[in-house]
Amino acid sequence: MEEKKKGFFQRLKEGLAKTRNNIVSGIDMIFRGFSAIDDDFYEEIEEVLIMGDLGVETTEKIIDDLKEKVKENHIREPQECKQLLVDSIKEQMNLGENAYDFENRKSVILVIGVNGVGKTTSIGKMASQLKAQGNSVLLAAADTFRAAAIEQLEAWSNRAGVPMIAQKEGSDPAAVIFDAIQAAKARNTDVLICDTAGRLHNKKNLMEELKKINRIIDKEYPEAYRETLIVLDSTTGQNALVQAKLFMEAAKIDGIILTKMDGTAKGGIAVAIQSELGIPVKYIGVGEKIDDLQKFDSDSFVNALFDRKDE
Repeated sequence: MEEKKKGFFQRLKEGLAKTRNNIVSGIDMIFRGFSAIDDDFYEEIEEVLIMGDLGVETTEKIIDDLKEKVKENHIREPQECKQLLVDSIKEQMNLGENAYDFENRKSVILVIGVNGVGKTTSIGKMASQLKAQGNSVLLAAADTFRAAAIEQLEAWSNRAGVPMIAQKEGSDPAAVIFDAIQAAKARNTDVLICDTAGRLHNKKNLMEELKKINRIIDKEYPEAYRETLIVLDSTTGQNALVQAKLFMEAAKIDGIILTKMDGTAKGGIAVAIQSELGIPVKYIGVGEKIDDLQKFDSDSFVNALFDRKDE
């Protein structure tokens, strides 16, 4: 287990290399270049954080917190407040314990997100993990509008070794969910994971569809624990935040799966998302392999970002 954790931390560090170069090298230059803590010093840090996709709102919170800590600790030297900056970023991401209750209860997980963010891939990887933990898993192919969606999910269901419920392309997504619930109950399945359509360009239809799906679950499977996870592509930076806000209008979101973290210079978006939306990042993807989706830990993330040891 320790070996696996180290391996993932190493991959996370490698995946965050571009973000680290973007943020940390800029911050290091500021700490080396300034001999006093003044308004210019804070402004320079602010600029680096915004450029690293932490966003204006989150950056302001971090800077305000940093100023307060500097004052409280009577710090005079810029180098001395570097750790305080790291701590402030960690605090913005700390939303308490990330809950994974769905692993231990009869659950329905709705996975939402626009096309192309890695939704189907994330479902396949999650299904594989849950199965490896001893859970029985069933997939529901409720993204019936995109031609390749059902085939893609089927490929992942085969790869993960879990069954799938599907209808033909163009079917009513709520009908697929209905069938999947009946199958999950009949087979005494632990976790039902539902893929859904991600058509943000037609927001009204999307909202109605998600509401209809939720009504079906309420009626047919009220005893199941419900979890709604949104998949966001970290390479889109601030646009991922916009997508999350739009989906929040349509559904109550319990957690975020942040994909494509390997090779993005916009990894700071993970901080912005948690800080601004108050929704925890629960999983992070750093590659294409089936075990490259891992539970998210904010301390490990910030340590990897600043190239600190994972403690």
